Amino acid sequence: MSASAIFVLDLKGKVLICRNYKGDVDMSEIDHFMPLLMQHEEEGLLCPVMSHGNVHFMWIKHSNLYLVATTNKNSNASLVYAFLYKLVEVFTEYFKELEEESIQDNFVVVYELLDELMDFGFPQTTDSKILQEYITQEGAKLEVAKSKVPTTVTNAVSWRSEGIKYKKNEVFIDVIESINVLVNANGSVMSSDIVGSIKLKTMLSGMPELRLGLNDRVLFGLTGRDKGKTVMMEDVKFHQCVRLSRFESDRTISFIPPDGESELMSYRINTHVKPLIWIESVIEKFSHSRVEIMVKGGKEFLMRAHFGLPSVENEEAESKPPITVKFEIPYFTVSGIQVRYMKIIEKSGYQALPWVRYITQSGDYQLRTNV
Repeated sequence: MSASAIFVLDLKGKVLICRNYKGDVDMSEIDHFMPLLMQHEEEGLLCPVMSHGNVHFMWIKHSNLYLVATTNKNSNASLVYAFLYKLVEVFTEYFKELEEESIQDNFVVVYELLDELMDFGFPQTTDSKILQEYITQEGAKLEVAKSKVPTTVTNAVSWRSEGIKYKKNEVFIDVIESINVLVNANGSVMSSDIVGSIKLKTMLSGMPELRLGLNDRVLFGLTGRDKGKTVMMEDVKFHQCVRLSRFESDRTISFIPPDGESELMSYRINTHVKPLIWIESVIEKFSHSRVEIMVKGGKEFLMRAHFGLPSVENEEAESKPPITVKFEIPYFTVSGIQVRYMKIIEKSGYQALPWVRYITQSGDYQLRTNV
């Protein structure tokens, strides 16, 4: 079972908008949510699931809003949380910024979206591009659109409309990897991993089928090939367009893509990463009112800063904040992942051009200092 009702609350717990999907939970139960939240905060036992009697609250906080789902059944919590985060994503697509004011200013549209996103407590149409075909931010258009529901809502390919046409058919593929590294004051890597994503910008006519090939270690093992560098991906997550059964059987990434921009897949690589950017720092205390910090990055950059401080003595041990580094390196992936091919098959037989770009950027990249 899934959610019985969805509520959007302000920071004081006032209900801005709600939708009762099943009618098996009293809507006044939401009055217990904020007192429970405050009680758990005071006790230091804050939990994503809270209960009052036989009613359970599953909630997330975004900006100055609480999004809360209620249920009195043993619901699939992961499904409910995935829906709540999808709700944030869709509202952000519509209103640019999701906050209390955007809910109040777009009450009718929000209620229409809640009707379409979930039916009897189960997620339905959650693709914002498809929703925007018949739920608009202009009331007049909204009334006209109600008379005809797009075929994508009942179609097997609910994330893509039919009849799309482009003069020039192209696919842009971005392989983006973020490096998470924590280096201690002695220069040893304490933890590291790589979080990657493959993003598409699809400008293709018709209803094409795409097949993406990567230098996947499991794939090469299944086919008996082991040429060149391969990558072992973990925690792989796909867009709903990917045929999971095909991937599980032969590791082929086969799909009919959404139109425009989308994230095809994300992955994680748990491996030892040698720091790409190295920072050395020296912090000298000359007196109770003067500190000098020198930060050196490789052979190219040197920063020396002097701070004049109030002359106050403190016997407590001072903190040693780490140095956080932000960077972006084009045409390179630290894992070595590669797009080996992109096949585009469409019944009209047109030729399409795939373009690939690689980017490595900093994630949580920190080097601890030694005072």
